Amino acid sequence: MKILYELSVGYLTSVCKRYIRDDDDVKDLLQESYLKIFDKIGRFKYMGEGSLIAWMKKIVINDALKTLSPKKRAFSLEALGKRDDCDDIPDEVSDPPLESVPIEELLRMIRSLPDGYRTVFNLFVFEEKSHKEIASFLGIKENSSASQLFHAKAMLAKLVQDYYKTRSDGYKMG
Repeated sequence: MKILYELSVGYLTSVCKRYIRDDDDVKDLLQESYLKIFDKIGRFKYMGEGSLIAWMKKIVINDALKTLSPKKRAFSLEALGKRDDCDDIPDEVSDPPLESVPIEELLRMIRSLPDGYRTVFNLFVFEEKSHKEIASFLGIKENSSASQLFHAKAMLAKLVQDYYKTRSDGYKMG
């Protein structure tokens, strides 16, 4: 178990950090997830290379999503319209170049997104879930999932643009 923990903790920590902002909460959630993983390891069925880490990742993600209260999981479009930090989101989103943004900075940007945006973004981009699957899992409408993803991408694009503005490499968005 120690070896399994040592081989997986870095990866599962990074997965958890995509969903949970507070580092202390990340540690607590990982501890709970590892207890569950070790308790249920006998139920794991090997399905080829990578299946163990995928199974562990699924446990961590499910635990992370469960930490969001039902109130926070009910991402409504009304609540989105009332957010102060959405005022300067562009109507159209172009994909900014990410090659020169350090991965740690991208992770920080993702972690800074509001809970709803961050959750939908992670499920869509990293877990490759459809809007139908996301809507079902989170108890929201498909169009709410799509809207959350659009706004998440727009906020990230702005964060990347702001990142480039603070750099002296002379890159200009637009």
